[in-house]
Amino acid sequence: MTDEACACPSYASTRRNFLRNVTLASTGTMAATMFGDTFRQTAFGATDSNVVVVLSLRGGADFLSLVVPHAEQMYYDRRPNIAIPKESLLCRDDRFGLHPAFKPLTPLWQQAGTSGVGMGVVLATGMAVPNRSHFDAIEAIEDAAPGSDTRTGWINNLVGLQGLSDPLEAVSVGSGMMPTSMVGSQPTLAATSTDAIDLAGGSGPGAAALRRKALNQIWGQANGTLALGARSSLSTTERLAATLSTGYTPANGAKYPVDSLGHALSDTARLIKAKVGVKVVTVDHGGWDMHSNIGTLNATGDLCINGMATRLANALRAFFDDLGAAGANVTLVTVTEFGRRVTKNGAGGLDHGWAGSTLVLGGGVNGGQYHGKWPGLSDANLQDGDLAVTTDYRSVLGEILTKRLGVSISDVFPGFVAAPVGVMA
Repeated sequence: MTDEACACPSYASTRRNFLRNVTLASTGTMAATMFGDTFRQTAFGATDSNVVVVLSLRGGADFLSLVVPHAEQMYYDRRPNIAIPKESLLCRDDRFGLHPAFKPLTPLWQQAGTSGVGMGVVLATGMAVPNRSHFDAIEAIEDAAPGSDTRTGWINNLVGLQGLSDPLEAVSVGSGMMPTSMVGSQPTLAATSTDAIDLAGGSGPGAAALRRKALNQIWGQANGTLALGARSSLSTTERLAATLSTGYTPANGAKYPVDSLGHALSDTARLIKAKVGVKVVTVDHGGWDMHSNIGTLNATGDLCINGMATRLANALRAFFDDLGAAGANVTLVTVTEFGRRVTKNGAGGLDHGWAGSTLVLGGGVNGGQYHGKWPGLSDANLQDGDLAVTTDYRSVLGEILTKRLGVSISDVFPGFVAAPVGVMA
């Protein structure tokens, strides 16, 4: 669903309002790319081992439609005409099942552990305190220390832990502004697209080499922030030019959806397989703010949950098909700023709620399981009509970062004490 179809402020405009530039120097690299309504940012490290991909479902995804508590009659009573029928669910156990649009992902559900590519779910995840504002919630989940005076993004903190030796910087492609998760001591660079991460100037024979030589002569020994930024830009474009300027054909017959999410995940797979040292990639995919006409299983298109779930499943399956054996080194996790209300509204949709759930796919995943504590949908268990959060989203991220990247969660989210989740082997 587009932002224009609901009464909420435009996701794109709110995003622009709080994105900001950072110009201090450091030793990590991040790249940010806008593909239509999908925003992808990348943190470059010094190795090509494990990679974490954070897929943000912007707008507040209704995970009660994606991960269905079919054992609770209350779910069906509160959602007449829009509840997902039990008999249609996939990967069903005695309490939960997945939306039927997730059929392309069922092979991943059957796999688990560190040696293959698995898929699991963490139930009732979200922020510790309800926040139904898109703007505030997005900013909070991207802050390293939400609620404090510290204005540093958690990805920026993570990159600062990598101890890289080459002076690379954060790159924003498609926008000159940076998201909150990248705010901090790491540098930034703006470009129109990943393919355009290159030096501006003439295109005649030898022009690029002459341009680079001249810029090195001007800035090579100069002092100051501008000189440091120039040298970092030269280093970044030289390192990434060969990878990002050529065409790309997905491997293993992978067929990405022809949309912004498919484009972003295809480009992400390209970066990972190029072995330029990608460590963390985030993909922000909008369109999940469904206040009206969320639809049934017969509905199609981008304005309903069935259409969005279909696009998501097809893109994720293509991503791991494309990665092939490299997928065992990649772990993808979803986040969303909040879930939706349990009860259907008068417009056939769902208003902003609290808890959602989290999908985790890829290497090291304890797959084929629904993890976490389920709070229940009875009146006594709901919080102001919302599904209650029982697992902080940072605990899920923390377990993945610890298991896959070997970092301390307290260094990424200062002051936060993570609870065990069990989704990672």
